[in-house]
Amino acid sequence: MTALSDSAVNRLRRAIGRPAPPERYQLGEIIGQGGMGEVWQARDVVLDRDVAIKVTAPHLAADEFSARLKREARILARLEHPGIVPVHDVGVLDDGRAWYVMRLVAGTRLDVAARSVAGRGELLRIMERLCDTVAYAHAHHVVHRDLKPGNVMLGPFGEVLVLDWGVARDGAGPDRAAAPSDPDPGSADTVVTHSGTVIGTPGYMSPEQAAGGPADERSDVYGLGAILRDLCAVHDDPMPRALASILRRATAGRPSDRYDSPVALRDDLRRLLDGARVHAHRESIFEATLRIASAYRTPILLILAYLAMRLAILWWRGV
Repeated sequence: MTALSDSAVNRLRRAIGRPAPPERYQLGEIIGQGGMGEVWQARDVVLDRDVAIKVTAPHLAADEFSARLKREARILARLEHPGIVPVHDVGVLDDGRAWYVMRLVAGTRLDVAARSVAGRGELLRIMERLCDTVAYAHAHHVVHRDLKPGNVMLGPFGEVLVLDWGVARDGAGPDRAAAPSDPDPGSADTVVTHSGTVIGTPGYMSPEQAAGGPADERSDVYGLGAILRDLCAVHDDPMPRALASILRRATAGRPSDRYDSPVALRDDLRRLLDGARVHAHRESIFEATLRIASAYRTPILLILAYLAMRLAILWWRGV
């Protein structure tokens, strides 16, 4: 009996696990994999457009995992926002695996794209838009719980997209995002323990999540702060003290010491970019003077030029 080669075995595994969606969708190549699901490129022949199909992983065809994937699709369908990938269709394969169709996202992950973004100011503008998207989800009672640069995509036309809502907490309904026995719901870095439900990624999850406690909006604020920390590290130049204060408040160990919402974090970032006083930072008189001088540099220079001209005229007249 001839043994199959490793490549033949791998091809056979792919063929067995290859999903068979309705004929409307012509399946292409796999473009992403996680612990709970796979993402395939496909062609919607009815609407003549490329789409992405997320389907439960072949080894997780049980009802509980299919229910979780359908739950994720329902959450995404409810969150109609430019920063969240829309869902177009949902269903169940003949083998029992759930699937849903979403927009095919073209772009680069934030942790990769950040290196080519020119200037810290542009990175902070990206953070503003990221905060807006998470705030919108919170307004619809959804907490992401796994915010990290790898779950943010920058599109070719300036899009800032938050991805992977597989472990999101839906406050509008029963929270079945992850049971203690669930495996990784979408990332090899996500941690789920048996002693308590720990959902998130080391280095980005809040302390209360790491301890197995409940995660609320301020837990997402911590995740946003951790992303901000990474973006600030992209540039080697010294971090402004006001920005350091924003970062400290966003990633404070106690939830009560953090910003109470992504909107509050966004507003402080906006104040920093606009040259206004940052609420998280207690500035000295010297810092306030420098900030005001920088914010009103042009009119101050015009006034100084006018005064210098007047003094020159008076001196010339011998006054």
